[in-house]
Amino acid sequence: MPSRDSDIGQPPTNDHTRAATLTIPATEWYRSLAAAGLRNPQVHGPARHWLQVEGSFTRALQSQCSRSFHVEVQHEGFARPTREEARHLAIPARQVAWIREVRLCGDGQPWVLARTIIPLACLEGRGRRLRHLGNRPLGAYLFSNPDWLRGPLETGLCHWTQPGQPELARRSVFRFGPRALLVGEYLLPELYRQAPAL
Repeated sequence: MPSRDSDIGQPPTNDHTRAATLTIPATEWYRSLAAAGLRNPQVHGPARHWLQVEGSFTRALQSQCSRSFHVEVQHEGFARPTREEARHLAIPARQVAWIREVRLCGDGQPWVLARTIIPLACLEGRGRRLRHLGNRPLGAYLFSNPDWLRGPLETGLCHWTQPGQPELARRSVFRFGPRALLVGEYLLPELYRQAPAL
Protein backbone atom coordinates (compact mmCIF):
# COMPACT_ATOMS: atom_id res chain seq x y z
CA MET A 1 0.00 0.00 0.00
CA PRO A 2 1.33 3.42 -0.84
CA SER A 3 1.37 6.17 1.74
CA ARG A 4 -0.34 9.42 0.87
CA ASP A 5 0.10 13.09 1.64
CA SER A 6 -3.41 14.48 1.38
CA ASP A 7 -3.07 17.71 3.36
CA ILE A 8 -0.80 19.60 0.96
CA GLY A 9 -1.19 20.75 -2.58
CA GLN A 10 -4.19 23.07 -2.33
CA PRO A 11 -4.58 24.88 -5.68
CA PRO A 12 -3.57 28.54 -5.64
CA THR A 13 -6.28 31.20 -5.76
CA ASN A 14 -4.28 33.49 -8.04
CA ASP A 15 -3.26 31.89 -11.32
CA HIS A 16 -2.36 34.99 -13.35
CA THR A 17 1.16 33.67 -13.88
CA ARG A 18 2.56 30.22 -14.39
CA ALA A 19 4.66 30.64 -11.27
CA ALA A 20 1.49 30.76 -9.19
CA THR A 21 0.57 27.25 -10.36
CA LEU A 22 3.81 25.74 -9.06
CA THR A 23 2.56 24.17 -5.88
CA ILE A 24 3.41 20.86 -4.24
CA PRO A 25 0.54 18.48 -5.03
CA ALA A 26 -0.84 15.68 -2.88
CA THR A 27 1.38 12.64 -3.46
CA GLU A 28 1.26 8.87 -3.00
CA TRP A 29 4.59 7.42 -1.89
CA TYR A 30 6.02 4.02 -2.80
CA ARG A 31 8.99 2.30 -1.22
CA SER A 32 10.57 1.47 -4.55
CA LEU A 33 10.74 2.75 -8.10
CA ALA A 34 9.43 -0.62 -9.32
CA ALA A 35 6.33 -0.42 -7.11
CA ALA A 36 5.56 3.10 -8.34
CA GLY A 37 6.17 1.95 -11.92
CA LEU A 38 3.34 -0.57 -11.64
CA ARG A 39 0.97 2.37 -11.16
CA ASN A 40 2.63 4.84 -13.52
CA PRO A 41 5.15 3.70 -16.16
CA GLN A 42 6.42 7.30 -16.50
CA VAL A 43 8.86 6.61 -13.67
CA HIS A 44 10.81 4.43 -16.12
CA GLY A 45 11.00 7.22 -18.70
CA PRO A 46 13.18 10.34 -18.84
CA ALA A 47 12.55 11.15 -15.15
CA ARG A 48 14.13 7.90 -13.96
CA HIS A 49 17.63 9.39 -13.85
CA TRP A 50 16.49 12.13 -11.45
CA LEU A 51 14.39 9.82 -9.30
CA GLN A 52 17.48 7.67 -8.65
CA VAL A 53 20.28 10.26 -8.26
CA GLU A 54 22.65 9.17 -5.50
CA GLY A 55 24.62 11.66 -3.45
CA SER A 56 23.74 15.34 -3.50
CA PHE A 57 20.68 16.10 -5.62
CA THR A 58 21.66 19.78 -5.58
CA ARG A 59 25.07 18.97 -7.04
CA ALA A 60 23.45 16.88 -9.78
CA LEU A 61 21.18 19.79 -10.67
CA GLN A 62 24.12 22.22 -10.70
CA SER A 63 25.97 19.96 -13.14
CA GLN A 64 22.94 20.15 -15.47
CA CYS A 65 23.05 23.95 -15.63
CA SER A 66 24.72 25.71 -18.51
CA ARG A 67 24.61 29.14 -16.83
CA SER A 68 23.36 29.38 -13.24
CA PHE A 69 21.70 27.63 -10.32
CA HIS A 70 19.83 29.25 -7.44
CA VAL A 71 17.38 28.50 -4.63
CA GLU A 72 14.18 30.49 -4.12
CA VAL A 73 12.58 30.18 -0.68
CA GLN A 74 8.78 30.03 -0.99
CA HIS A 75 7.71 29.30 2.60
CA GLU A 76 9.74 28.74 5.74
CA GLY A 77 8.66 28.61 9.38
CA PHE A 78 7.03 26.60 12.13
CA ALA A 79 3.91 24.70 11.05
CA ARG A 80 2.30 21.30 11.43
CA PRO A 81 3.41 18.59 9.01
CA THR A 82 0.73 16.51 7.34
CA ARG A 83 -0.50 13.49 9.29
CA GLU A 84 1.38 11.21 6.89
CA GLU A 85 4.63 13.17 7.29
CA ALA A 86 4.32 13.10 11.09
CA ARG A 87 3.77 9.33 11.04
CA HIS A 88 6.72 8.88 8.70
CA LEU A 89 9.00 10.76 11.11
CA ALA A 90 7.42 9.19 14.22
CA ILE A 91 6.59 12.57 15.79
CA PRO A 92 3.30 13.54 17.47
CA ALA A 93 0.64 14.51 14.95
CA ARG A 94 0.01 17.91 16.57
CA GLN A 95 3.67 18.83 17.04
CA VAL A 96 4.96 21.67 14.90
CA ALA A 97 8.15 21.37 12.87
CA TRP A 98 10.28 23.76 10.86
CA ILE A 99 8.91 23.42 7.33
CA ARG A 100 10.90 24.74 4.39
CA GLU A 101 9.58 24.88 0.83
CA VAL A 102 11.86 26.08 -1.96
CA ARG A 103 12.24 26.10 -5.71
CA LEU A 104 15.49 24.78 -7.13
CA CYS A 105 16.09 26.74 -10.32
CA GLY A 106 18.45 26.01 -13.18
CA ASP A 107 19.29 28.51 -15.90
CA GLY A 108 16.58 30.89 -14.72
CA GLN A 109 13.64 28.49 -14.48
CA PRO A 110 12.25 26.27 -11.70
CA TRP A 111 13.23 22.61 -12.08
CA VAL A 112 12.32 21.15 -8.69
CA LEU A 113 10.02 22.02 -5.79
CA ALA A 114 11.44 20.82 -2.47
CA ARG A 115 9.68 20.39 0.89
CA THR A 116 11.65 19.63 4.04
CA ILE A 117 10.16 18.70 7.41
CA ILE A 118 12.60 19.41 10.25
CA PRO A 119 11.31 18.25 13.68
CA LEU A 120 12.10 20.31 16.77
CA ALA A 121 14.73 17.83 17.98
CA CYS A 122 16.81 18.53 14.85
CA LEU A 123 16.98 22.25 15.66
CA GLU A 124 18.96 21.86 18.88
CA GLY A 125 22.66 22.68 19.15
CA ARG A 126 24.35 22.96 15.77
CA GLY A 127 21.02 22.13 14.19
CA ARG A 128 19.95 25.72 14.79
CA ARG A 129 21.66 26.49 11.47
CA LEU A 130 18.85 24.69 9.69
CA ARG A 131 16.54 27.63 10.42
CA HIS A 132 18.92 30.10 8.83
CA LEU A 133 19.81 28.56 5.46
CA GLY A 134 18.16 31.34 3.46
CA ASN A 135 18.88 30.82 -0.24
CA ARG A 136 21.58 28.24 0.43
CA PRO A 137 20.62 24.68 -0.55
CA LEU A 138 19.85 22.26 2.28
CA GLY A 139 21.72 19.49 0.44
CA ALA A 140 25.00 21.37 0.75
CA TYR A 141 24.55 21.38 4.54
CA LEU A 142 23.52 17.71 4.81
CA PHE A 143 26.16 16.27 2.50
CA SER A 144 28.96 18.34 4.04
CA ASN A 145 28.14 16.89 7.46
CA PRO A 146 29.07 13.18 7.65
CA ASP A 147 26.86 12.72 10.73
CA TRP A 148 23.72 12.92 8.59
CA LEU A 149 22.96 9.65 6.79
CA ARG A 150 20.30 9.31 4.11
CA GLY A 151 17.87 6.40 4.19
CA PRO A 152 16.32 4.67 1.17
CA LEU A 153 14.71 6.75 -1.56
CA GLU A 154 10.95 6.54 -2.02
CA THR A 155 9.17 7.37 -5.29
CA GLY A 156 6.11 9.60 -5.36
CA LEU A 157 3.23 9.81 -7.83
CA CYS A 158 1.73 13.30 -7.66
CA HIS A 159 -1.94 14.16 -8.08
CA TRP A 160 -1.27 17.17 -10.25
CA THR A 161 -4.18 19.38 -11.30
CA GLN A 162 -2.62 21.69 -13.89
CA PRO A 163 -0.04 21.20 -16.63
CA GLY A 164 3.46 22.09 -15.52
CA GLN A 165 2.95 20.95 -11.93
CA PRO A 166 5.11 18.11 -10.57
CA GLU A 167 3.96 14.66 -11.68
CA LEU A 168 6.74 12.60 -10.07
CA ALA A 169 8.70 13.01 -6.86
CA ARG A 170 11.24 11.40 -4.56
CA ARG A 171 11.89 11.66 -0.86
CA SER A 172 14.14 10.28 1.83
CA VAL A 173 14.75 10.53 5.56
CA PHE A 174 18.09 11.84 6.79
CA ARG A 175 19.16 10.63 10.25
CA PHE A 176 21.69 11.90 12.76
CA GLY A 177 21.57 9.49 15.69
CA PRO A 178 17.98 9.65 17.04
CA ARG A 179 17.19 12.77 15.00
CA ALA A 180 15.51 12.56 11.60
CA LEU A 181 14.28 14.99 8.96
CA LEU A 182 12.33 14.40 5.76
CA VAL A 183 13.31 15.82 2.36
CA GLY A 184 10.90 15.63 -0.59
CA GLU A 185 11.87 16.67 -4.12
CA TYR A 186 9.08 17.19 -6.65
CA LEU A 187 10.27 17.14 -10.26
CA LEU A 188 8.97 19.70 -12.72
CA PRO A 189 8.63 18.42 -16.31
CA GLU A 190 11.13 20.97 -17.63
CA LEU A 191 13.89 19.15 -15.76
CA TYR A 192 13.54 15.67 -17.21
CA ARG A 193 12.37 16.55 -20.70
CA GLN A 194 15.95 17.51 -21.42
CA ALA A 195 18.71 14.91 -21.49
CA PRO A 196 20.78 14.85 -18.27
CA ALA A 197 24.31 16.15 -18.62
CA LEU A 198 26.82 13.34 -18.21
